[in-house]
Amino acid sequence: MPVNPELQGRVFPPTEPYLVGREKVREFARAVFATNPINLDPEAARAAGYDDVVAPPTFAVVVQEQTLAQLLAEPDSGIDFSRVVHGDQRFTSTRPIVAGDLLTATLTVSSVKTLGAHSMVTAESSIADAAGEHVVTAISTLVVRGED
Repeated sequence: MPVNPELQGRVFPPTEPYLVGREKVREFARAVFATNPINLDPEAARAAGYDDVVAPPTFAVVVQEQTLAQLLAEPDSGIDFSRVVHGDQRFTSTRPIVAGDLLTATLTVSSVKTLGAHSMVTAESSIADAAGEHVVTAISTLVVRGED
């Protein structure tokens, strides 16, 4: 079943709020070899003007994952996850994610393209804090391989 082109423009409901934990930020920072003290040490983060440890920029994928799960679970998507390859990832930030943030994400499918037997689905997850203020937009392009 090919990817449904009518996904383009679809907006999904906001995710459940995600509370950013200090240890999650530290674990992620260590996993991506982030060495800046503000990613690991609350005192260093406070000295730099933040309330708590600062997540590396790519931490937004942790929150974005909830939105991509919505897309992949959509019955009419035509996306077979076993055929998905991650094609691209980008971020546009208004401010860093900090431990203690309560974040909600809303996914919009911005593009569905067919390239031969394959499809490319670009999804934008707009992530906002508890006040509704934009924090970061995570943009993923998924390549859905066609039948062999």
